Amino acid sequence: MVKFTSDELRRIMDYKHNIRNMSVIAHVDHGTTWLPASTALLEMMIFHLPSPHTAQRYRVENLYEGPLDDQYATAIRNCDPNGPLMLYVSKMIPASDKGRFFAFGRVFSGKVSTGMKVRIMGPNFVPGEKKDLYVKSVQRTVIWMGKRQETVEDVPCGNTVAMVGLDQFITKNATLTNEKEVDAHPIRAMKFSVSPVVRVAVQCKVASDLPKLVEGLKRLAKSDPMVVCTMEESGEHIVAGAGELHLEICLKDLQDDFMGGAEIVKSDPVVSFRETVLERSVRTVMSKSPNKHNRLYMEARPLEDGLAEAIDDGRIGPRDDPKIRSKILAEEFGWDKDLAKKIWAFGPETTGPNMVVDMCKGVQYLNEIKDSVVAGFQWASKEGPLCDENMRGICFEVCDVVLHSDAIHRGGGQVIPTARRVIYASQITAKPRLLEPVYMVEIQAPEGALGGIYSVLNQKRGHVFEEMQRPGTPLYNIKAYLPVVESFGFSSQLRAATSGQAFPQCVFDHWEMMSSDPLEAGSQASTLVTDIRKRKGMKEQMTPLSDFEDKL
Repeated sequence: MVKFTSDELRRIMDYKHNIRNMSVIAHVDHGTTWLPASTALLEMMIFHLPSPHTAQRYRVENLYEGPLDDQYATAIRNCDPNGPLMLYVSKMIPASDKGRFFAFGRVFSGKVSTGMKVRIMGPNFVPGEKKDLYVKSVQRTVIWMGKRQETVEDVPCGNTVAMVGLDQFITKNATLTNEKEVDAHPIRAMKFSVSPVVRVAVQCKVASDLPKLVEGLKRLAKSDPMVVCTMEESGEHIVAGAGELHLEICLKDLQDDFMGGAEIVKSDPVVSFRETVLERSVRTVMSKSPNKHNRLYMEARPLEDGLAEAIDDGRIGPRDDPKIRSKILAEEFGWDKDLAKKIWAFGPETTGPNMVVDMCKGVQYLNEIKDSVVAGFQWASKEGPLCDENMRGICFEVCDVVLHSDAIHRGGGQVIPTARRVIYASQITAKPRLLEPVYMVEIQAPEGALGGIYSVLNQKRGHVFEEMQRPGTPLYNIKAYLPVVESFGFSSQLRAATSGQAFPQCVFDHWEMMSSDPLEAGSQASTLVTDIRKRKGMKEQMTPLSDFEDKL
């Protein structure tokens, strides 16, 4: 229930022509009146949320990646309409024209206008480099209101805006500045509290529709910032989403909106796992380059508790100031300050929760092979040795390097595959384990349905960690952890067991280590690894350690 005075009600009704007609009851002085719920929400936002001018003063340190005292940070802080343009594009919205998108975002400083030339800094842009950087003109600026769009000349800071003509250069998100502002840093990319852990393989029912499918997948990946569309080596097109329901909606959009109704066939949903290690490597492993002139020595160890999550949350990353990063690692995770300055890379995709660290002392030509070792690490951390899944929570330490004195014998072709092999060997010698994704399930139900809830959770390897009665009601709030791999069909089973009285809500919460050893034949993890390898078209038997490691 929302209470309004007569004056407030009159002002709300002025918004009515722009708002959809959902209903709520509002109590006013002269009785009970029906009015749209969205108007009540809009009024509540106006009164209770801080204005951009107020909010950006304290949000700038979380928004801007560059120095907090430069002209761009100052303009964002003051929400300055006369300052340099700083605009974050957060979503791509499909347009009515086939294959085109509106770039939708928020203006933090300056103003964006029709015909203006802007610098587009993508998610992989690094200041000072030209990678993922474009300069293009905004064809049209639009204010988006529900289903209607209103073309305007310009949009000043503090507002949201949709732009036409930039969709070919932005995949999911980007930062826009004026063409001449070459020293601007990008705005931090949004982090999601969920992770794309449920995957399906899709293919066309009619082979001639393949070009439509490829184009449709590109458009789907653009329109939903959470979806990841990839192509496996086997030629399968994979769509990854946050859960069973999310994938169902995405695939419906893919077929109806992005492929013009062309029929698709989907596989059963499968869950992404991660590969990690339990302990430090039992010994230093060594691999020789194909020409036998170079040797890399390495060890693997698990990252400290909470460090992988800090990397995921963006508190620690490759773009941080090394001094600030080493301070956080030393104070919160017990790292040596000098060692913290010797992090070569994060991976996979240069931002993942794995690291390669230089532990060498007095090695010649080390800097010359750094890029090759990092390339091998990115490759290995994306496709682990157990079942080609991403690695998570592993720190690889480069202990020693022996290199040929002639540069031609230590090029990328020699070092990259060697780095990959030695990384695999160090992981296998450090008690490798699988991590499975876990949902946090919140269930609301009356007391009589609790027995059915507990019985379904027990069957699905779930466990309850909180049970609380909502004050003044007969309803209970139950929170439980449920492995994602067990979540398929959970809602329907729960409804059947409780006669439709329980309402579950699942959100990805964390990665949990599986206790069984994947290298031990017959264990649960070993069976799972075999199934994943079979599904991916790999050899069922894992590659033995001797194929990765050379004898010292």
